[in-house]
Amino acid sequence: MPQIGWFEILIVVGIAIVVIGPKDFPIMLKKIGSWIGTAKRYVNQIQEEVSLTVENENEKENQDKNNITKGKNEQK
Repeated sequence: MPQIGWFEILIVVGIAIVVIGPKDFPIMLKKIGSWIGTAKRYVNQIQEEVSLTVENENEKENQDKNNITKGKNEQK
């Protein structure tokens, strides 16, 4: 995986300032930050839903195992 150093980041920022303009550059950074924040919140929400689903499935499996075990003990 390629590594990006500080010098490369500085070059990209310099080019962005020249292309976009120093006046609009902070506005663009705010928009990009907002998009990244939205994406992070979306990914976190999906991770939480998956975790809850897995936990619910594990609990259901444990309950099923307990019910099977109880049923065997009652038959004896």
